[in-house]
Amino acid sequence: MTFLRDRPIQLSALSALLAAIGIIALRLKYSVLDYDIWWHLKVGDWIIDNRSLPHTGILSRTAAARPWVAYSWGYEVLLSRAYAWFGLIGLGVYGILLTLGVAAAIYWMLRRLSGHFWFSCLLTGIVCSAFLFNGMPRPVFFTMMSFCVELALLFEAQRTGKIQLLYWLPPLFLLWANLHIQFVYGLFVVGLFVAVTLAQQFLQALGFAPEPVSSPTLPAKPLALILALCILATVVGPNFYHPYLVVLAYSNAKFSYSIISELQPLSFRGYSHFAELFLAAAGFYAVGWQKKLDPFRLILLTVAAVVAFRTVRDAWFICFSASACIADSLARAPEPNRCESWRDLAVVTSAVILILLLAAPATDFTERGLDRAISRDFPVNAVNFLRLSPVRGPVYNNLNWGGFLMWYLPELPVAVDGRNDLYGDDLDRIFFNSETASRAYTTDPYLNEAGVVILDSQLPLAKVLTIDPRFKLVYQDAIATVFARR
Repeated sequence: MTFLRDRPIQLSALSALLAAIGIIALRLKYSVLDYDIWWHLKVGDWIIDNRSLPHTGILSRTAAARPWVAYSWGYEVLLSRAYAWFGLIGLGVYGILLTLGVAAAIYWMLRRLSGHFWFSCLLTGIVCSAFLFNGMPRPVFFTMMSFCVELALLFEAQRTGKIQLLYWLPPLFLLWANLHIQFVYGLFVVGLFVAVTLAQQFLQALGFAPEPVSSPTLPAKPLALILALCILATVVGPNFYHPYLVVLAYSNAKFSYSIISELQPLSFRGYSHFAELFLAAAGFYAVGWQKKLDPFRLILLTVAAVVAFRTVRDAWFICFSASACIADSLARAPEPNRCESWRDLAVVTSAVILILLLAAPATDFTERGLDRAISRDFPVNAVNFLRLSPVRGPVYNNLNWGGFLMWYLPELPVAVDGRNDLYGDDLDRIFFNSETASRAYTTDPYLNEAGVVILDSQLPLAKVLTIDPRFKLVYQDAIATVFARR
């Protein structure tokens, strides 16, 4: 089957793989259907307008004075410019590019580590199916791309003994830390690698070097210096050390993990969760199958499995770690055309763009189609009604719509939005209990002071307020219900 080695055949297969992922993204994501995309957009606009980063809860009336760190400001600025220059199409394309960027990064990592073209394509498809279409393209997509680069550099440096490859890590973390807060995951992996190497070399100095365990291949002192430079790089930026404080706050949060679906453990009610389990098992097998056990990879897989199976949002952590272990276990000597040249990549990129341009109209990926999609999921008509029949604020809204109302009703600061790190468990609990129409809604101070209430029509609170003497129903459709203070 020598034809499978033909470059045109391989480039066609890679183009088809990425185009298929792009078409799925066109059909399923739109990017504009994400509840959080809108507050990211407004924060990006605020940064552009003020030429600085916010330090308090801007755009919120209940948490405006609370400290807040815009830890994904780089993502938000790019999002703001995408919308400013290209409108809704810009938002949608931004999400598609992020999705394709993740898929391309996975393929690049697997191709570089394994040297097998067809294996890399197949495993890329499996990995993407395990997590990529379970969420919207958010700042975490930059973390995914960065993590792929990091794993490829670490694994290759470990296998070849070329520590020079790791000199790329500090610049990577400088960029990563200004795009998304989960750079700490990557920093943990580098720290783990250095710690395991130091521990092994210390034990060897004491004469303890078990035969079944692999020996370290890189010198400890340069590794420690690289780790120090990586840590230093993460505080180079407008946020300085403050993202670490956010990480600490997230580690103490409890309530949000009990109510937000993406923070829930895997339920194994769909294919993607089983694909994740398969990858984890295959990753452990690949590590155990080697002649000598690598403690770094074993610990990495164990930690990644615990984190990923704990929250759906972090499925990528085990998927990437396991697939990298699998690919590296199959590594072979370099072969001709092992990796694609810049010319090859240009051909693939052009082919994917052409296919997606042809597919976009069929998936309703147009300005009008995106507008229709937004109107089906968000209270567009309800806000339009309020513009024609103004009602005095302040506004009270359900959590999911906070970001959208920031964008579409900017004159009224929202009561709550998707920034869980801003509101914390106490405020989130108040709003959640009110949305579910528990008895606590009558004592909700933010509802009691509201002049206008905009709620998802399916929420229990939207039904209860129809008989509440404090409010009168002024607008209702299948999507939204609006009340005004009597």
